[in-house]
Parts: sequence; C-alpha cells; structure tokens
Amino acid sequence: MEAAASTSSSGTSSSGTSSSGTAATPAATPSAPPAAERINGGQALIRSLELEGTDTIFGLPGGAILPVYDPILDSPIRHILVRHEQGAGHMAEGYAHATGRPGVAMVTSGPAATNIVTPLCDAYMDSVPMVCITGQVGTKSLGTDAFQEADTVGITRSVTKHNELVTLAADIPLKVRQAFHLATTGRPGPVLLDIPKDIVDPNNPDAWFDWRWPTDEEVLASLPGYRPTTTGHPRKIREAAEMILAAERPVLYIGGGILKARAAEALRELAELLRIPVVTTLMARGAFPDDHELCLGMPGMHGNYTAVTAMQRSDLLIALGSRFDDRVTGKLDEFAPEAKVIHVDIDPAELGKVRNANVPIVGDAKEVIEALLVDLERLGGAEVATDISAWRSTVSGWQEKFPLSYEQSEPGELLKPQFVLEQLRDLSPEDTIVVSGVGQHQMWTSQFWTFRHPYTWINSGGLGTMGFSVPAAIGAKVGMPQRTVWSVDGDGCFQMTAQELVTAATERIPVKVAILNNAYLGMVRQWQEMFYEERYSEVYLSPDLPDYVKWAEAMGCVAFRVESPEEVAPTIRKANEIDDRPVVIEFRTDSSEKVFPMVPSGKGNDEIVVSQDSDEAEGITQ
Repeated sequence: MEAAASTSSSGTSSSGTSSSGTAATPAATPSAPPAAERINGGQALIRSLELEGTDTIFGLPGGAILPVYDPILDSPIRHILVRHEQGAGHMAEGYAHATGRPGVAMVTSGPAATNIVTPLCDAYMDSVPMVCITGQVGTKSLGTDAFQEADTVGITRSVTKHNELVTLAADIPLKVRQAFHLATTGRPGPVLLDIPKDIVDPNNPDAWFDWRWPTDEEVLASLPGYRPTTTGHPRKIREAAEMILAAERPVLYIGGGILKARAAEALRELAELLRIPVVTTLMARGAFPDDHELCLGMPGMHGNYTAVTAMQRSDLLIALGSRFDDRVTGKLDEFAPEAKVIHVDIDPAELGKVRNANVPIVGDAKEVIEALLVDLERLGGAEVATDISAWRSTVSGWQEKFPLSYEQSEPGELLKPQFVLEQLRDLSPEDTIVVSGVGQHQMWTSQFWTFRHPYTWINSGGLGTMGFSVPAAIGAKVGMPQRTVWSVDGDGCFQMTAQELVTAATERIPVKVAILNNAYLGMVRQWQEMFYEERYSEVYLSPDLPDYVKWAEAMGCVAFRVESPEEVAPTIRKANEIDDRPVVIEFRTDSSEKVFPMVPSGKGNDEIVVSQDSDEAEGITQ
C-alpha cells in the first residue's frame, strides 16, 4: 500500500522530462512539500480500519471507546450494533469463517472487554483471524481502579495471538497494520488492541498527530521476530513422498488448517493422484467433498465407524493442518498403533505436541501439498506406488456394514433430530452455510449434512462454546449476504445468545434458525444416562418455557413450531422463501435420542459404540 501522505504527482520524472516525453518547463521557485494532514486518534483508528479493507464492525459503544464511535458516522464502514459484547465477538468469528477475511469487533472497557474474552478464546482455539478493539480508561488513570478499568491486556494474553496497550495516538496506524498482519498470516488468530480514551479524544491535544500510513516494509521491520515459515523443507517433503508411495494403508487426516490455507483443491489433487482415503475432522468438514468416493467422513468421539477404524488400522497417517486433539485420538497410547505419521502444520508448536511425527514439516498446507505433488510425480506417482486397492476395498466394506443410521419416529412421537437435519439438508440450496451451536445438535449436523464445498460449515470446535451459533450465523450472513445461512441450535444454546436476533431483525439480516428443542441439555443428559446411572442432575430445561415462537416473534422474527414429521418439509420450504427478516423454527425433538457412534471418554478408539442399541462397545473389526 502507498502511504497516504505521499507527495502529489506532478507528471514530471526525476530527469526533468514530463510523462509525455516533452521537456518540462522549469518552475520559477521550488514547490513546497505538501502540508501534513493533522488527524486525531479516533479518526486515525477508523481510517486505518478502512485502509485494511474493513467493511463491517460488530460492536457496542461505551464511555472509553466513545471518541472512536463519532468518526464512524463519516465512514463507509458498516457498524452493526450488537446486544451483548459476546455477540460482537462471535459475529466477527462467523464473518471470518465465511469470508476468510478478518472479522472486526469493537467494544468499550471493563465489563465489555471481559464479555468478549470467550469469543477471543474461541477464535484462538480454532485459528480464526479476528481483530478486536477495546476501549480503555485514559493513560493517566491506568492502575488507579478507575471506573470500568480492567487489565484487558493481562486478561486476554493467553487467548490472543497478540495483544497490546497502545499509548500514543501516532502509533495507531502502525498498530492496526500489525494487528491485521498478525491475525491473517502464519497460524491465524485473534489480535487485540487496547486503546486508552485520551489518545483518541479530539479534545485532548495529545490525540492529534500528522497522519502517515506505514508501508509494508515498515510493518515487517517492526515485527523482527515474526517470520512464519510457509515453505516446507525440501528434504522432508521428499521423505514424505517416499513414505506415501510405500504405504499399504494410508489415510489423509485433514484438519481445519486446510481451510485456513485455502488448500481444498490441492488436497483433492493429492487424494486423487494415489486414491488415498480421506477423513475430515469437525473443523474441516467441506474441505473434501462428502460425496467423493474417497471421503470417509468425520473421525473422532462421534465420528463414523469407518473414519475411526481407518485411522486406527492405518499404517500411515498424513496429517494436514490437524492437531491430534483428544476428541480424535481417544486414549492416546492406543491410537493408531501401527501408523507412521507425516505431520504438516504452519505452527511448529503443533509438531510433536501430542503424537511424534516420523516426518514433521513446518509450512503452509497448500504450499507443502503442491511441493509434495511435484515430488510424487517426479518419483513416478501412481505407477510406482504400492497397490492399496485391497485397503480401499476393506474400507468400503466398513462403510457398507456400518452406515450412519437412526430409528424413525413412530406416529405421535416427538421428532427425530436426524430426520429434521436430513430434511433441512435436502431442502436448502447446496451452497448453504450451516452454523451450529455445541452439543448433540452439532454432532448430528456434522454427521447428517452433506458438505460438498469448503466454507459451508461453521462451528465452535476447540473451545466448544454454547451460544456460538446465532451470532456467528449473523456474522456469516453479513459476510456472505447472497448465501442462505442456517443456524442449527439446541434449546440450551439458543437461550444463551438469542437476543442477537434483535440485532438481526433491526439490521435486516435474514438468517434462519432451526432450534432442536429436546427440553434438555442434551449432551450432558446423554453422558448422565450412559455413565451416571441415569441420575439426571440439573439438565432439564422444559419444552414450553420459554415459548420460543412468541420469543422469536417479539424479537422481530417470523417463527414456526413443528411437532410432526409431515410438518417438517413444508415449514422448511416456507422459511427458505422468506428473505427479508430472520426466521426461527422450533422443532420438538425426542430427548431420549443419543449421538452415535461414540467413543466413551477415556477409552481407546477400538471401543467405539456403534449404535443406540449397543450396550457394549462393538469393537473395531480386526
């Protein structure tokens, strides 16, 4: 980017000729340099966000940040006024997930800053690019326990990729540039800038300075210790290629890093080159098409039998942008006991953190895959690779024997949540963005939705944040207004952040919400039933309190209640036709329904429970 304060162009080159090639007329007197533009910190902050390409801020004003809100009135940036600061953070996350661009949230000091800690932690765990601006008391009041003072930098240090208290107005342009650079490069993540009120207050002489926009070179020079490695080591890539060609039971283990690296196409080319089966983690759904013959679906605690078993019986795990989290590995010392590991990650801290890799490669997933493809072809590709047709046949046999299934409702019974999701899937546009909350409905959505495209599935993975879905769906819809966006939520999750539908209605953001109302904290109930002798402690919520239809209508939404299977499809069709306001459908679902398959907590993946009818673990086929 050019500096905004660059000298104006006169059309004359340094050699004294005009841009047309004719001799330039000498000036009678030397021209004076252009006068520097005086600007205050609040104006500078908004202008800096504009220059970084920000089109939307999700926020809520308050005393300390108020001077920054005034120049928003003169800015093309859209501001969306949330009802709770947590909503601002999750909306920024949803925006980032859907668009790939950093989401921006802005709130005031003290309790506002602490309210946004959960979204920051969520973004940190799931590597979501986000820039958060918080107000702070004036610099002279720091450390005095002033009204709405909190040590925001200290509080958020462990849940941000970088955070900083900015104390000089003139530093604001550089700090904003640094924030966006850090949030979007290397392993993406949230960055927080804490802004004292006095350095953005136009009534304070110290808030005024000569505007200058830092160059790319200056930004890089200002971060001398930050140089993410994107290109994998050639020798390691060669070793990985040789190992892949020699493997008899390889599996591509795909994590959310593939999506962050925009590497879906490269991944598909790699899988198809040698016809290697692919598993996609909860955070990677859509990175590889679910309807592709090589796709095995989701592994993990509630993954399908085939994906879990293939990883467990593999002799080579090619881990791309995945982090061997506990929900995938189960009991670690029993996980994939015969598998060698190739592990590719942009973050060197992930390599060897959980499982030692035979070939660790630090680098951008897309760049590494592309280099790996070159080496594989150079070595002979499919012609010299070990024949793995028997492995693929074995895997196909597991798919046929252990498909995902559930029992349909009997007449007069409550709805099966899986049936609702199948209908929602089949009746919505193929490029629909699905945003889930956390719990049973999250797992069922991941299992029963067919993800054919990347960036169509948004959820809270690492932190597992209840209340994520509704605000994140709003953010996704703001970022991708032409796409249908469905929030799939549970009744427990919905009650945590439902007020943001007021935001959606006010701002005319037509998200759609499917509440799977089973009157319980469903996943907690499932664990209490299976592991606590059906002692249901503090999990019952009531199916009728609140009245979700009346509540949604009071917030400016169109609302429906569905209680029978024959009502499901017509109501979904109605919802999909409404595009001028938010829509909420409450589906009354069976509280006794559990999520299966399931690897019980603390158990090895060999002890997977396949179905609701299984009292004991089925055990993986040898």
